Amino acid sequence: MADKSSIEWTDATWNPVTGCTKITSGCDNCYAYRFAERFRGVPNHPFEQGFDLTLRPGRIEQPLGWRKSRMIFVNSMSDLFHKDVPLRFVDKVFDTMEAADWHIFQLLTKRSSRMRNYLNNRYLENPPPSHIWLGVSVEDKKGAARIEHLRQSKAAVRFLSVEPLIGPVGDINLDGIHWVIAGGESGPGARPMHIDWAREIRDICEEQNVEFFFKQWGGFRPKSGGRELDGREWNGFPDVGKSAAA
Repeated sequence: MADKSSIEWTDATWNPVTGCTKITSGCDNCYAYRFAERFRGVPNHPFEQGFDLTLRPGRIEQPLGWRKSRMIFVNSMSDLFHKDVPLRFVDKVFDTMEAADWHIFQLLTKRSSRMRNYLNNRYLENPPPSHIWLGVSVEDKKGAARIEHLRQSKAAVRFLSVEPLIGPVGDINLDGIHWVIAGGESGPGARPMHIDWAREIRDICEEQNVEFFFKQWGGFRPKSGGRELDGREWNGFPDVGKSAAA
């Protein structure tokens, strides 16, 4: 677990799973893959196996020992709903999140249908916890289908990470969505983000009364282009009380 994160919309990261496999064009220049593969074969390094999917049961209870409340990005180096992560392991992660209710957990996936099925089964008879925020990654119009899976999921707070934004998303319906993060790609070979794509998402959020957070323009380094869109920063966060009632 990283006590402090450079990711603008969270405070810390927690990785009970690391590693993943690429499934969309949004994964092509994955920062986590690039980082982990640098250490493949290094003896005793946490990423000795590179970006191979790895369960880390020793990390399951880490947030329980973190007494100060914070926002925690879950699996910044993986996808908890990857098909090769056993549901019994997912259960343990959710057990910890539910118990550590003084934190806010932010969980993102591209495996949106598996997440929907899991959540709707886990919270079949009980309301989902308001401190566990569930989101999907959407990189362009092709990824927009994941939004419907998210909308069908039992979650108190639903959010989108439209990053890396590598194409227009189109006229999306944000009914039941509480927060949208958008940003450009960073790192070697970063694909440029067109300003009209970012404006389109911002305008849709404003029209549909959804909080909007503009993370970065991207470039060779994450902060290369700054964080301003049309002369200002956009730092919206969901109103948890209002979202939980929606």
